[in-house]
Amino acid sequence: MLGSVKGPQDVKRLTVEELPRLAGEIRDLLVDSCAKYGGHLGPNLGVVELTIAVHRVFDSPADPVVWDTGHQAYVHKLLTGRASGFDALKQEGGLSGYPSRAESEHDFVENSHASTALSYADGLAKAFKLRGERDRTVVAVIGDGALTGGMAWEALNNIAAIKDLPVVIVVNDNGRSYSPTIGGLASHLSSLRVNRHYEDVLEYVKDKIGNVPVLYDALHGFKKGVKDVIAPQVMFEDLGLKYVGPIDGHDEQAMEAALRKARGFRGPVIVHALTQKGRGYAPAEDHDEDQFHSPGAFDRATGAEKPKGRIWTNVFSEELVRLGKERDDLVAITAAMLHPTGLNSFAEAYPDRIYDVGIAEQHALTSAAGLALGGLHPVVALYATFLNRAFDQLLLDVALHRLPVTVVLDRAGVTGDDGASHNGMWDLSILQVVPGLRVAVPRDGDRLTELLREAVEVSDGPTVLRFPKGPIAATLDAVGRLGEMDVLRAPKGDAEGGQEPEPDVLLVGVGPMAQVCMEAAVLLDAQGIATTVVDPRWVKPLDEALAPAAEQHKLVAVVEDNGRVGAVGDAVARLLRDADVDVPVRTFGIPQEFLDHAKRAAILSRIGLTGQDLARQITEAVARRAQAEEPARH
Repeated sequence: MLGSVKGPQDVKRLTVEELPRLAGEIRDLLVDSCAKYGGHLGPNLGVVELTIAVHRVFDSPADPVVWDTGHQAYVHKLLTGRASGFDALKQEGGLSGYPSRAESEHDFVENSHASTALSYADGLAKAFKLRGERDRTVVAVIGDGALTGGMAWEALNNIAAIKDLPVVIVVNDNGRSYSPTIGGLASHLSSLRVNRHYEDVLEYVKDKIGNVPVLYDALHGFKKGVKDVIAPQVMFEDLGLKYVGPIDGHDEQAMEAALRKARGFRGPVIVHALTQKGRGYAPAEDHDEDQFHSPGAFDRATGAEKPKGRIWTNVFSEELVRLGKERDDLVAITAAMLHPTGLNSFAEAYPDRIYDVGIAEQHALTSAAGLALGGLHPVVALYATFLNRAFDQLLLDVALHRLPVTVVLDRAGVTGDDGASHNGMWDLSILQVVPGLRVAVPRDGDRLTELLREAVEVSDGPTVLRFPKGPIAATLDAVGRLGEMDVLRAPKGDAEGGQEPEPDVLLVGVGPMAQVCMEAAVLLDAQGIATTVVDPRWVKPLDEALAPAAEQHKLVAVVEDNGRVGAVGDAVARLLRDADVDVPVRTFGIPQEFLDHAKRAAILSRIGLTGQDLARQITEAVARRAQAEEPARH
C-alpha cells in the first residue's frame, strides 16, 4: 500500500479501514531502514498515525507543515512520495535525515534545530494573511521537548496576539504520564472551544454585562473550572490559544477529528496529542534510555546495536568523572543531551551536581555563569553546532564577568550524516571575537584528558574544549616542544652528512587535523620539501612562539576542521602580521558553504582535507613561490 502513495492526495483517498495497514507498513519500513544505517527511529515510530492524520486533513504544500525539530519527519517524507528512496536515508546522494527543500515542495523549512517551528509558522501565517491567501493554514508539529526552549514561548506569545491567524500547533507529547481525555463531555467541550459562535457569545456577554464584572468573571470562571477538570493543560488558553486535547496520538480517527475542528476555527489552536516514542517496535518501546531516539545500525530481530568502538565522547565522559571525584566544586550542565554528550556517567556518579536544563542552550550558559558566580566550576557539554545559539550568553554573561566556565563541544567540525545544520564548523570562527576566552583542541584521547584538566584549572575566565564525532584518533606523541605547543615532526637530516635541511613548510595542525598534517608531511618530504608539523593545543590565544618559528620557514600552512573564514588560520596570519613576520600563510579548512550529508571521511575528501590533497596543494604553493623568487635572485 505504501508503494502506491505518491503524495498526500493518495493518503486522503484511502478508506478508514485501510489506514492501520498503511501505518503498519510505515513502521516496518522505518525499522528496516534504520537498522541498516541508524537514524531517528523512536520519534518517528511515535508519530505515524499523527502524520497520517495531518496529511488527510490539510493540503500540503498549500498548507505548509513545519516540523520541530525535523528529526520526526520521516513519516512525512514517506507520505509525500519518497518511499522509494528511503533505503538510502542519510547516505551520500540519498534522502536527508531532516526536511529538505531540495527534496520536496512539501518540505517548507529545513528545520533541524529545536524550538524554531512556531516562529516559522508565525511568519508564514502572517505572510499569507497580508497576501490575501486566507484559505491557507500553517501546521506546526512540535514535541514537548522542544517546548522547553524559550524561543517556542516567544513565538506562542506572538501567535496568540492575532486571533484570526490560522495556525494549528500539534504538540507531540511523548513525555506525559496522564491519560488522554475521553468521553462525550470532553469531546463536546473541545468542540465548543473551537466554535466561532461560542466565542461570539462570550464576547457578546462580556460587552453587555461588562459593567457587572463579578457576573462575567463567574461565568468565565465556570467555563475554565469545568475545562480544568477535563483538560489539564490550561496554560495554553491562558496565553490566548484555543486548546484541544489531550488526544490519543495513535488513534488516527480521533486525531483527524481534532485537526478538522482546529482547521475550521481559522485562528490559532493547540492540538495536544499524547504519543508513545518507539511505538510498534518492542526493542524501542522497552529501551529505557531514550526509546531508540537515534540508534546506530542495529539487529532488526533483537534491537541490539552494532558495536561502535571507543569514541571521543567516551574519553571525555570518563575523565570528567575522575575530575568530579577530585573536585567537589565541579558541576555539569546539559541541554537535553545527557547521554549523547557523555554526561550520563557524571550524573550517575554525582546526581546532585548535574543539571539538565532542557533544549535551552542560552539558559544553560547564563545559568552556568550564576553557578560560577556562586563559587562552582560548571562544565557545559553541547554539540558544537548548538553553541551558535548561546553565543551572546557566552560573550556577555560569562566572558564579560571573567567567569570560570568550561564549555565542551562534542561533534565539532564535519559530522556528516546529519547534514548541513549539524556540522560543527562555526565555533572556531565565532569564538575568536570573545575577549579572555581560551580554546583548546585535542588531537587524540591523551590530549583530550590533558587539555580538559588544564581547562578546568583556569579560574579567571571561560574555556572551550572541542572534539569531533566518531572513533578516537590514534595517539600521536610529541617529539619536542615549541613554547606550549607540541612539535610532532621536524625536518629529517641529510642521509649522508646528517645536517638538518633548511625548513620549507611549517604545518600547523589543529586538533585531529594534526594526523592529516603528518600524512602530508611524509609526502612533502618525498618531494624534497622539508616540513615541520606542530600542534598548538591551545588555539586561542595562540602561543607567541609561533611567530619566530614561522620566520624560519618559507611557507606556513594551517589545517583545521572548521570554516576557513575568521578561524585559526586567520588568527595565525594576524599573529604573524602583528609580529612583522613576512611569511605567506595558507589556510585549509571547510569551505564556507552548507555541506550535503555524507560520511565524515567522504566529506573531508571532497573538500580537500586529506594528506594527499594537502601535499599536492602545498607542493604547488611552494613551486609558485620559488618561481616568483627566481627573478629576484637574478
